[in-house]
Amino acid sequence: MIGTRWWLLLLLSVAASVAQAKDDKPPPDPTADSLLISAGFLTHHPDMKYRLLGMEAYKEKRHEDALRFFRRASFYADKPSQGMVAEMLWNGEGTPQDRPLAYAWMDLAAERAYAGFLGMRERYWNTLTREERTRALQLGEEVYARFGDAAAKPRYEAQLRRGRMQLTGSRTGFAGNVQILIPGPEGGQSIDGSKFYDERYWDAKKYWAYTDQVWAKPRIGRVSVGDAEQVNETEAVDSRIRETRPDLDAQEPDVPEEPVSLPGVIVPTKP
Repeated sequence: MIGTRWWLLLLLSVAASVAQAKDDKPPPDPTADSLLISAGFLTHHPDMKYRLLGMEAYKEKRHEDALRFFRRASFYADKPSQGMVAEMLWNGEGTPQDRPLAYAWMDLAAERAYAGFLGMRERYWNTLTREERTRALQLGEEVYARFGDAAAKPRYEAQLRRGRMQLTGSRTGFAGNVQILIPGPEGGQSIDGSKFYDERYWDAKKYWAYTDQVWAKPRIGRVSVGDAEQVNETEAVDSRIRETRPDLDAQEPDVPEEPVSLPGVIVPTKP
C-alpha cells in the first residue's frame, strides 16, 4: 500500500523548504506565518486555507473531515490537495477504497507535470488491472470537468480579483507602504504590508508561476521518496484521460464546520 503518511510528510517538507531556496527563491510559504494568516490572508486563498485545514484534520486522524477539506482546496486548483484526495481514495482513508477513482485524481494532480505527482500517477497505473484502467479513464472525465485547471483556475482567479479589490478599493493595484494592524492583547501586532500584498500571491499569472516554482521539482529534504516511481523527462507526461469540457458552474464541495482559528494561529481580539 502506498503510504498517505509519506505524502503528508512530502507536503510538510515542501512547505518548509520554500524559505530555504537560495536562487530565485519564491516568497515565504504563507501557511507557515501565523501573523499573515491572522491578518486575513487565507480568506482569499482557499487553496492554501483548505489544504492547511485538511492536513491538520488528517494528522488528528479525522480522515472524513480531511478528505472534505482537501476536495474543497482541489476545487480551487490546489494540486497537492488533489494528490491527497488520490492517496486517501487509494488507501481507503475516510472513504471506501476506490483505486480507479484514485488514479483519476492522481492524474489530475499531475496535470501540470509536477515531477512528484507524475511519479505517483505512474505507480498507480502500473498496479491497476485492465478493468480498473478502463473505469479510471471514464471516471477521470467527470473529475477533470469539475476540478481540472480549465475550470479551477478561472474560479480561483476570480477569488484573487475580488480579494485584491476588497483589500485595496482599487482595480489598479495595491497602495505603497502600509502596516496591517492585528488587534490583540497589549495593543496587538502589525505586519508589513509589502509582505501581505506581495503580488506573487495576488496576480494570477505570478501566482501560478509561484506554485510551479514550489511544486514542479519539490525540494523534499530528508523525506524518503523511495516508494515513488521515478519518471524520465523523456517520457510522455500527457494525461491518459480524454479532454472534457470544463464545468465552470460546478457546485463547490461542502466542508465540515470550520474551526474558529486555524492551527497555530493567533486569534485576533478586540483591544
